[in-house]
Amino acid sequence: MVARKNREYIPIFFIFLVSNIGGSLTPLGDPPLFMGFIKGVPFFWTLQLFPYWLSLVTAVLVVFYVFDKFQYNREDCRNLIRDQKNIIPLHLSGGLNFLWIGGVISAFFMPFPFREGMMILMSVLSLLTTQKRHRRDNRFNYNPIIEVAVLFAGIFITMVPALLILNARAPELGVTKPWQFFWFTGVLSSFLDNTPTYLTFFSMARGLGLGLDGDILGIPGLILKAISVGAVFMGANSYIGNGPNFMVKTIAEEFRYKMPSFFGYMIYSFGVLIPFYLVITLVFFG
Repeated sequence: MVARKNREYIPIFFIFLVSNIGGSLTPLGDPPLFMGFIKGVPFFWTLQLFPYWLSLVTAVLVVFYVFDKFQYNREDCRNLIRDQKNIIPLHLSGGLNFLWIGGVISAFFMPFPFREGMMILMSVLSLLTTQKRHRRDNRFNYNPIIEVAVLFAGIFITMVPALLILNARAPELGVTKPWQFFWFTGVLSSFLDNTPTYLTFFSMARGLGLGLDGDILGIPGLILKAISVGAVFMGANSYIGNGPNFMVKTIAEEFRYKMPSFFGYMIYSFGVLIPFYLVITLVFFG
């Protein structure tokens, strides 16, 4: 049991870095990029997002280190002593699941419906071969998955009209510059889920006919980068920007972390991330 009291920000930075920003290098890392891969974007094309990934990951890690150091120094000495006594050496259990994870990764290269069937098979094998005590020790349950499924089912249903209007009226918005694609994709990804938003602007970029020979599916490389980075990075702006965000929140609460409200979370995300988005705009898309 963690004795430190000032720790509610840790899952928030986890959402920033692991659930969103960190997944921008391959289609396996974030759903929007996977949908781009399904649409025909080459699997390794996303490695071109490395400069964006490195810039924002480094910046957010520096902020986290400084903020964590500040919170650590505010902690009661008795809590720090108890925390040191409760340290458990890092170890790994259930290593066989790496085999099933490999199966899930290989499934990404299979066509429908073999892809989905392979993923279901790997999940069943994991359930059958993993000792129950490992899940019990990690407090595993299906509550976070169920909550996310219900929440995002509602989001997907209610956002359909908004996305249809956007698809129909997108050319009238005058969005033609990389920085515009970055911010339009990002802002809508923050509240409408980043995967369908990515697909909307992906289709819009193809429809504008701006591509030249050598571009990706008729989309200029810089614009596709702007769409990809906007969808992945700004999915971190709210709990509903990306499915894993809300799942991490639910898991953290089960481990007795006091998570902020919807708007409380956005104080963190806007305070930490928006300044870096502005820098990315000026450096890469200006």
